[in-house]
Amino acid sequence: MIDSYKKVVFEKYAKFDGRATRSEYWWFALANWIICMVCSFVGSLFEPTYGGLILQSIYSLAVFIPSLAVSVRRLHDTNHSGWWLFISLIPIIGLIWFLVLMVTGSDSGENDYGPEEE
Repeated sequence: MIDSYKKVVFEKYAKFDGRATRSEYWWFALANWIICMVCSFVGSLFEPTYGGLILQSIYSLAVFIPSLAVSVRRLHDTNHSGWWLFISLIPIIGLIWFLVLMVTGSDSGENDYGPEEE
């Protein structure tokens, strides 16, 4: 989990080309969720009203670009354009379809977006 998080945030910070495996995407998503919960808890200890929200917002801004980049690379891994990310803006159905794209298996071998990641 830590390796996937470091790979996305530090090595491929704003890399929108190439592919990201399903495990790379989901380990990053899990690590993000855990860190947001910790930020929320720690922030609420210091400032009960808005502390958790402030700390969580700062963290979310820091990982906004890596989150977009890994999502686009994950879409590339399923042989979809990064523009499919906008489907998540459609209420309910768009989010469900985006989730389906994120859990879909990788294209084996090389596709339009490059060779398969290890």
